[in-house]
Amino acid sequence: MKKLLTLVLAAGTFLSSTAQEVQQEKVKEYSPYIGDFDPGPLPENYDKPLFGDTHFHTFWSTDAGFLGIEPGPDIAYRAARGEEVTAQSGFKFKLIRPLDFVLLSDHAENLGLSDFIRNEDPLLQKSEAGKRWLEMFKNGEGYNAYLEWARNINTDQINVPEMVETIWGRVVDNAEKYYEPGKFTTFIGYEFTSAPNSNNLHRNLIFRDGAEEALQYFPYSAFDSGNPEDMWKFLAEYEETTGGRVLAIPHNPNFSNGLMFDDKTYEGHELTKEWVETRSRFETIVEVSQMKGDSEAHPNISPDDQFADFVTMSRGNMMGSVEKTDDMLYKEYARYAYLEGLKIERKIGVNPYKFGMIGSTDAHGGISSQRNENYFGKGAFMEPSPGRGDGIMVKGYKEELSIFRGENGAGGLCAVWAKENNRESIFDAMERKEVYATSGTRMSVRVFGGFDFSDNDLDNLVDNGYSKGVPMGGDLEANGQTPGFMIRAQKDPDGANLDRVQVIKGWIDADGNTFEKVFDAAVSDNRKINNAGVCETNVGSTIDYDKATYTNDIGAEELTTYWEDPEFDASQNAFYYVRVLEIPTPRWTLYDKVFFGSEVGEGIKLETQERAYASPIWYNAK
Repeated sequence: MKKLLTLVLAAGTFLSSTAQEVQQEKVKEYSPYIGDFDPGPLPENYDKPLFGDTHFHTFWSTDAGFLGIEPGPDIAYRAARGEEVTAQSGFKFKLIRPLDFVLLSDHAENLGLSDFIRNEDPLLQKSEAGKRWLEMFKNGEGYNAYLEWARNINTDQINVPEMVETIWGRVVDNAEKYYEPGKFTTFIGYEFTSAPNSNNLHRNLIFRDGAEEALQYFPYSAFDSGNPEDMWKFLAEYEETTGGRVLAIPHNPNFSNGLMFDDKTYEGHELTKEWVETRSRFETIVEVSQMKGDSEAHPNISPDDQFADFVTMSRGNMMGSVEKTDDMLYKEYARYAYLEGLKIERKIGVNPYKFGMIGSTDAHGGISSQRNENYFGKGAFMEPSPGRGDGIMVKGYKEELSIFRGENGAGGLCAVWAKENNRESIFDAMERKEVYATSGTRMSVRVFGGFDFSDNDLDNLVDNGYSKGVPMGGDLEANGQTPGFMIRAQKDPDGANLDRVQVIKGWIDADGNTFEKVFDAAVSDNRKINNAGVCETNVGSTIDYDKATYTNDIGAEELTTYWEDPEFDASQNAFYYVRVLEIPTPRWTLYDKVFFGSEVGEGIKLETQERAYASPIWYNAK
């Protein structure tokens, strides 16, 4: 029965010198890190955060299972904790280093349905749709069953509570089974998949709690309501009843067509203080970097930002039914949401968009891969194969609004400054927004803001940062002084050197107009920053396009600086966040080209510039 769901489907990229040597020896495997590969210990001076993926799926997600994905939760957890596994394509996969924590976020809507069909579970006999879909899969009509399910995605066509109870118990049991406090943290949770008119309003729900609390409620899904405000009510009830705690993590605002960071409620009403406080309580962080696009900034809105065009995927909504317009972008990207938050705060006294930034993968094949040279794609249909970057990944109702394979990023990671590797400590860091997003790199980024810093404090940056100021995600209250920011960025120990550290500032003036500006705060290779706060010299490139490699002959291993705003106005509310860029490196498409000896489609990029986004620090004028 295992092969029952298998359909005929169409079936990254910088390497450290050690990884390059291993790859040459193991030319038959795509992943450079299988077998006896050992990355070695982390450098002694590396200020290590915890890295995790809070968004990836297995065949327990119906959209994955119905489309032939085979890996289940066991493979997902084992791969994430660093074990060697075999992907659906037959290639072996192994991370360069284990992740510290994960949330396996299978979709709540008909959670585990594919597993019931795979096992011909007797509970299916209680559902006419379940019986029909089982027979369709047996008769080789699995894709038609998927279309029947997908075309009525807002309705629970199964409606068998015993199935929900059974599969939720298994979800919780699996998370508990693989939880190793101090070594590998697994969170209980799932994805709430609201998509009104194909506009993405998805959230990943992550629980601080264990089985005792989590099992008291079944997953809340879009079958219950597609309105995120109703979902917040459910979370409030859960917390009040169980004494537990939970967060909702929005993702892919770039496919929401202006709804994710709107200035009105889901039903079109004016925002209230209560609405803002509720959203701020449950949505402290947002996933801004992943395979299906980066949501930090957009080149159409920030034309003066030379690095704004990164994994830009913004033609339309999730299913390509409505074309994107520039006015939608203002309410989809983190930078402009922060600006919108300042305007809303001016109007009603509270800011709904004081969120931190994280990254994750949104992989649907049970394998959380984040690096370009080790990219195993969105699912089985995008695992390593010649020409996998060509063609359409999600066909839009309007084909020109489709999501194209070659656009995909390698992934993303959630980086957390937590004292301990356990659910409580990591969750609490997310709640206070002491987190940052990366595009998949494991660079280390520290940011502190305060009024009493100086260059001398950099020698003991962490202790001075906490004692004299606030970390990323914090607030600074006006006291008549100019705030300063201590910043330390360290390269991924297994990756590329750093190009530069930037500070992105946003502010609102007395007339309610908002502004943004990008400052270069530190740059590598003795380049200069001019009086306008800009380094006009690019770092260059060492990419070898024939070998899909690079060297660290340029850039810096570490960039540490103390920065003050040269244009500070004490009367203006503002936010500051740090963006760190690596030197240019090969992209997964170039790695594919070299590995498979295949051509890459016209217009598909072969290089990238990996990055990290620190959660902002807000300055609140009196």
